[in-house]
Amino acid sequence: MKVPPERLPLAAEFPAAHREQWQQLVEGVLRKSGAQPEDGAAAEQALTTALPDGLRARPLYTAENTSAEPGYPGFPPFVRGGRPQGSAVSGWDVRQRHADPDRRRTNEAVLADLENGVGSLWLELGGTGLPIADLPEALSGVYLDLAAVALDAGAEFADAAEQLFRLYEEREVSPGSAAGNLGADPLGLQARTGDADRTDALLAGATALAAHCAADYPNVRALTVDALPYHEAGASPAQELGCALATGVAYLRALTAAGLSVDAALGQLEFRLAADADQFLTIAKFRAARRLWARVAEVSGASAEASAQRQHAVTSRVMMTARDPWVNMLRTTVACLAAGVGGADAVTVLPFDSALGLPDAFARRIARNTQSILLEESHLARVIDPAGGSWYVEQLGEELAQAAWAWFQEIERAGGQQAALRSGLVGERIAATWAERSGKLAKRREPVTGVSEFPHLDEQPLVREPAPASPSGGLPRVRRAEAYEALRDRSDAFLAETGARPKLFLASVGTAAAHTARTTFAANLFQAGGIATVSAEGLDPAAFASAFADSGATVACLCSSDALYGEHASSVAEALKAAGAQRVLLAGRLGELPAGVDEFIYAGGDAIAVLTSLLDLIGVAR
Repeated sequence: MKVPPERLPLAAEFPAAHREQWQQLVEGVLRKSGAQPEDGAAAEQALTTALPDGLRARPLYTAENTSAEPGYPGFPPFVRGGRPQGSAVSGWDVRQRHADPDRRRTNEAVLADLENGVGSLWLELGGTGLPIADLPEALSGVYLDLAAVALDAGAEFADAAEQLFRLYEEREVSPGSAAGNLGADPLGLQARTGDADRTDALLAGATALAAHCAADYPNVRALTVDALPYHEAGASPAQELGCALATGVAYLRALTAAGLSVDAALGQLEFRLAADADQFLTIAKFRAARRLWARVAEVSGASAEASAQRQHAVTSRVMMTARDPWVNMLRTTVACLAAGVGGADAVTVLPFDSALGLPDAFARRIARNTQSILLEESHLARVIDPAGGSWYVEQLGEELAQAAWAWFQEIERAGGQQAALRSGLVGERIAATWAERSGKLAKRREPVTGVSEFPHLDEQPLVREPAPASPSGGLPRVRRAEAYEALRDRSDAFLAETGARPKLFLASVGTAAAHTARTTFAANLFQAGGIATVSAEGLDPAAFASAFADSGATVACLCSSDALYGEHASSVAEALKAAGAQRVLLAGRLGELPAGVDEFIYAGGDAIAVLTSLLDLIGVAR
């Protein structure tokens, strides 16, 4: 017998708690810390965190923050997943990417993946990638009625599709057993290359291919709505979703104009979205994407069964680093978890060394095992919609959907995705977003572990064979770590030329208790730019001057407490200048520069600007 909820009052033995009580407690804590909020509501507001797209993460979510009705898993608006059973039956589709132009090595890697947990293949063909004619050999030994194949051949998608169809026929794969995606994405290619002249012709070819798939290959989709070009150019989550939505709508119009029904046209689209290490924002993004597409399908007159968005999640290239690449394993694990919890149908984990070139066998193994552990050992897929019921995630997803819809409407008012790309609207808006984020990265407000924080100057670099050149000429490709890695590259070149890293002398004034915090901060900052540090401790200006002269450095930095700065900063700085220091920095931010000190370094300052000027001063070539 079902027990009414009122008979099971949770925590009934405790007095009812109210938001105002919590706010008053927060207000008291903040006042003890030195902050002076006006009232409890202001105290709560002080603890909110700014997110991209004007969103904010609140410190407390309650039933008051419930968003629009999310529905049930497998039913419109599909916030809680595209299938009623979620991934609980067989898990999500583990999809591995292959971009090696050598057909034999690709075949070896493909077979190793399929034998060790991978369910589908993502192959980059044409151009500088794997030649289309080599597809049969690359897929030698692959049971094409069991393993789905997703192609990515750029403008050559029609030739690649023809080769795959021929392979199905030669291996006697029934049309109903063939599954995958042919990867036609004319607008994505325009975004990548900036070439708008071919888009209409390519779109006509894509619609013809879709008609063929709809008629003869029911489980093969012809088009990919690839949002990665926007994400990899620095787009915010809402911008990525808005561009994907506008692209999907453009394809939907083209397909229905070519004679496909709305349901059939929807069945020809698969959406590819990025998953990054911002766990909750990624979960919210995949939920919001399904909600947005369900709305498009609803107003287009689609049936409920055809309205669920097919999603392929790919761990973000933007977050990947070439320096200390081992940390990428942690980033991709969190991103994969978020994509799975967010309800993605297929997930690709990029190997940890993907920023360096073609991945080796170990990196590919770690990539697929990351998913296997989350699926088989952590049982992540055994719960249908594990994020469901989280007021935070549901509210965040709703707010993100609203922001993405607003951007989508702006693109539509500009004439649609094709026109918005041609006019520069998309590129300009994304560039502004990336410029703002770059400022946060430069100031280390968005830390990059192993690069801008906790760098390891003595790490042995990994060397990989260069990956085939990607299409270019359109939107740029960016990475969070690139500005710091460029500084480290300068340091490496200096090391190769001179036998030593560029150096900076740390004058740690006073005892360890007084200077350790700022000495650690300063050393971490300078090493992020490839500058090695040599330190000395004490109070005697003459001793510091002697140690500086012996260090071989030309720049120095004082590290101590504010109190000791008042007593010793000027004398130590002037002694260092007399010993030949071309510039003297001070770790901290005082009311005014002490005599002999040229510049402050402090948390929240522009680290890239400081490090660049120091390398220039030391004589490290750009």
